[in-house]
This record gives sequence, C-alpha cells and structure tokens, in this order.
Amino acid sequence: MKRSAPRSLAIAALVIGALGLSACSAGGDAGSDGGGDASGPLIVYTNSNGDGRGEWVTAEAKKAGIDIEIVGLGGADLANRIVAEKNNPVGDVVFGLNNMFFETLKAEKAITAYKPAWSGEVDQASGDPKDGAFWPLVEQAIVTVYDTNTIPEADAPTELSELWEDSKYQGKYEVNTVLGQATPQLVLAGLLAPYQDADGDLGISDKGWKVVEEYFKNGSPAVEGTDLYARLTRGEVDFGTIPSSGITSRDAEYGTKTGVIAPKSGVPYVTEQIAEITGTKREQQAQKFIDWFGSAETQGAFAKEFSAYPVNEKAKAEALPEVVALIDSLPKQDIDFEFVRENIGAWVEKTELEYLP
Repeated sequence: MKRSAPRSLAIAALVIGALGLSACSAGGDAGSDGGGDASGPLIVYTNSNGDGRGEWVTAEAKKAGIDIEIVGLGGADLANRIVAEKNNPVGDVVFGLNNMFFETLKAEKAITAYKPAWSGEVDQASGDPKDGAFWPLVEQAIVTVYDTNTIPEADAPTELSELWEDSKYQGKYEVNTVLGQATPQLVLAGLLAPYQDADGDLGISDKGWKVVEEYFKNGSPAVEGTDLYARLTRGEVDFGTIPSSGITSRDAEYGTKTGVIAPKSGVPYVTEQIAEITGTKREQQAQKFIDWFGSAETQGAFAKEFSAYPVNEKAKAEALPEVVALIDSLPKQDIDFEFVRENIGAWVEKTELEYLP
C-alpha cells in the first residue's frame, strides 16, 4: 500500500537524539549560553570537520582574528538540531551541509540571507539563486572506490549494481548504515533515483526498494571508528564509498592507488554551502567568518590542504590537478533533489526498519 511521506527530516527520534550528540565535533558541544550572549567564540556548526578540517579552520580563523568553536554532527542530525534550536539558537554559522539540507533550513526560517563579499566569484545557481539564503563553497562527488594495487582496473565492476548482483563482489563492499549522515543519505538517494514511481511506496517502485534491500544485504557494514581505507588495505573489503575530497589524503596515508567506479548513469554530486543561522547574537562576527571562509584566498588554501574542489572561480586555480581531473571525468547522476528532500526522511526510516542488517 502506498504511504505518504512525512515532512522532510521531521523525524522526532532523530531530532531528540541529535540534541545529545557531538561525536564528529572537533571542539565538543556548544557552550551553555544558548547563543544568548554576544560574547564568547563564534559557534560554527558543520558536518565537514573530519580529517583535520575542523582544527585547520579553527586555527586559520584565529589568524584572521575570528575566535570560533567548531561543533560537528552528521548532516541529517545537524539539520535537525538547527531546526530544533531555531527558537533559541546556539549556533551562529553553519557550513558543509548540501543544498537539500539547506533548503529545509530555509523553509524552516532557521537561516538568514546574507550576501557574502565573494558572492560575485561563485555561481549563485549552485546555492540559493532565488533568495541568497545560502551560498556554495565546495563541490564533491560521492564515489565508490577501490585500491588498484589489489584490484586491477580490468577486474573492477563498471556498474555499481554488479557489487550486489555478482557473487564475486558480494560481502566485499562496505556499506555505511549510519543514515543520519549526509553521505549515506546521498548513497540512498542515488540508489532510489532511477525508480521514482508515483504509485510506489513512498514514491519508489518495488524494484527500487529491492535494490536497496540487496545493496545492504550483500554489503559489509562499516566498522565504527575504522577508516574504509584501513579495511581496504587489510583485505576486509575491496570497495567502499567516500566523498571525492578524501581520496588524495588517504592514498598518501595508506599507500593505496585509488580507482573509482564510474557508472554510465553518473554519480551523486554534492555542493557544500554556508549560511548565517537565524537569531545569532554574534551577527557581525558570523558575517565576518562567512566573508573570510568563502574568500578565494581561504578556499584556495583549503583546496590545497584537503584536496577540495572549490566553487569559487578564483580559488579553483589552487585545486590539485588530480582533483580537477577526477571531477571533470565523472558525470553527474540525474537526481531530482527536490523530490529527495521531500521524501528522504521517510526513505531513511523505511530503510532502517526493513533493510539494515
């Protein structure tokens, strides 16, 4: 029987649970002032503080005269938290979430429009062209990778569906079951995108849900606290999914040589955004941080340090050539993100209840 989806991300259990979480945070939880005091450090919410990013942003901001405290959460949990706090905001700025989450924050009036000093250096269409409530920073592809030292390119699948359909790959690819995070949600959206069906369960055909079932059933669940590349080098799995910006640093750390599965239909892309949180008592500092962090100078340095692909046109010259080559080589999957935004909460709930191991 067809079911109607609840409002995107409006899952009470996630909202409540998110309030007590700060597992990704480089700076811990926000202070006890509840955002009601203009003194103290700028509270910066993000889901993009891993791999040393939070520490780097904190240190570089300090050099620019901006004292910040990073609070990190997975994407969906962070969006829920900001919505839950909108009548008594704790955070001042949020960055790293994708368009889908920022559209939800905009609809909830949890973010406030501000035109950054660098607005003319980015394609506003990659953010919020209508109202300028959020602005683009970094573009990433969500890719399925393997180590060519172990799996020659000729032996790797060319389509993702081979991972769960071909017995030689089953059990040898990692699946991230923490669906409160942005990347696993994008993976789920990518799996379901080709199967949109107005008469199907939550707008998806039976075939689409069968794909999700087989994907999780035949995968190896990610191990909390263990990097995918550690598992690749130990032979625990041969394939796994990460944002494209994580490849270069991991190859350097683990001695891997990453190959990427590039399906004909493309891969999901995400554009990370930044915005001022509505009701901040540190508005001047929040806007100063936005102007600094999105600038060509800072984004160029960030791109060099973390293998990012900046949206800022002036900063792109600083991006690593191998990163530019990878992004240019991967077609974008056709995903109706408005449809995804309206349904992702219900898709996550169904997947967690029915398909997760």
